[in-house]
Amino acid sequence: MAKATDTDAVRTIKKYPNRRLYDTQTSTYITLQDVRQLVLDNVRFQVLDAKSGEELTRSILLQIILEAESGGVPMFSSTMLAHIIRFYGHAMQGVMGSYLEKNMQAFVDIQDKLAEQSKGVYTPQFGAEAWSQFMNIQAPLLNNMMNNYVEQSKNMFVQMQEQMQNQTSNIFGGFPFNPADNDNAKDKDKEDK
Repeated sequence: MAKATDTDAVRTIKKYPNRRLYDTQTSTYITLQDVRQLVLDNVRFQVLDAKSGEELTRSILLQIILEAESGGVPMFSSTMLAHIIRFYGHAMQGVMGSYLEKNMQAFVDIQDKLAEQSKGVYTPQFGAEAWSQFMNIQAPLLNNMMNNYVEQSKNMFVQMQEQMQNQTSNIFGGFPFNPADNDNAKDKDKEDK
């Protein structure tokens, strides 16, 4: 996958109240499918409300994902979407967003490396179609590799959580406050009344 560089100009797309999208670079109205193509082509862009100037890029990208999920083979299961929804408003929401973003970037990096390594494989006797078939055969191996990666990530996260809990206990262990004692005192007060 080609990557957009920081020196690339950011293309501005304006969204009008009639829900039409206007590409200021080409001076034409475009569709969500055209915006999707910009994403696939790694074109940096922003979508702004034509009237207020409000940033709408995320909203448009979510619309594209919704359309893609509604047709064909969805990428996200109902279970996964339910898990994501449960993290909104949760104390770990920021961590989850960062975790998903970094894992997606790791996956993209792996894909880029595979694509780079496969460039030398495309020869007249072993073309792109043969490579595609080979990769389809390798899908179970790649799935297994990704499952191992996720399991390692999970174990590291659990270890980090345990370390944080131990550090918190060490830091606050010297204070006279003990939540269990506080609960017992409240129970005793209720008994006395």
